[in-house]
Amino acid sequence: MMMLAEQDFYAALEAGRKPKGSGQHPFSILWANGGLSREQLGQWAIQHYYYISVIPQQFAALYARMPDATGRHLLIENLVGEEMPEEPEKSHPNLLLKFAKACGLDADAVEAAEEHGQILPGTRAMRAWIWELSTLRSMHEACSGIMVALEGQLPTLYPTYIAAMEKMGFSEDDLEFFHVHVENDVEHAEVGLKLCHRFADTEGKQRMAIEAVKGSAALRYQMLSEIYDALQVKQAA
Repeated sequence: MMMLAEQDFYAALEAGRKPKGSGQHPFSILWANGGLSREQLGQWAIQHYYYISVIPQQFAALYARMPDATGRHLLIENLVGEEMPEEPEKSHPNLLLKFAKACGLDADAVEAAEEHGQILPGTRAMRAWIWELSTLRSMHEACSGIMVALEGQLPTLYPTYIAAMEKMGFSEDDLEFFHVHVENDVEHAEVGLKLCHRFADTEGKQRMAIEAVKGSAALRYQMLSEIYDALQVKQAA
């Protein structure tokens, strides 16, 4: 392909996540249709917590590698939003633990899931991939693979989850983890697009950024597949 103009590049990045978009996964469809119990949602929370519990450190690593002040200024809001230093109880990992508690789980049990052999291979792969992006890959791959591919899906994915869980009796406070992503991740994805455009200044770099989006979306889809399969087996048993 020839090097794309800015808006065409943005469109190509966003298109890269669609073939393996999480919203079309059977697990997400089942969730949106109210087909999951609180216990099953708790099992999702265990996997998702392992995946996102180190996101603040991963963003910090990416921030430390950002080569210029403009890029760091764009990224710092993401980092502060994940960590919430002035309100630690509002950090994204802690909000997810609050949701897990609403599903009937103890926070200590969620945090000890790896110790007890509960973490699925796809969940490990997802977390490892974000470490790879944030510490080893180029800026254009890291920003596209994290902010565009993953954060960019949540403002349209999570409202379907929220609607289903409200019908189950979850409170707004229980669902704060999901609400903050709906509210904040449109902007985070836009920051990712701007950073991608800033650093993907050749045709080859644009291609690699698009491939990072595809890779992240596919890995998250695979993670959902393993969670879905594990729950189906448990249900059948």
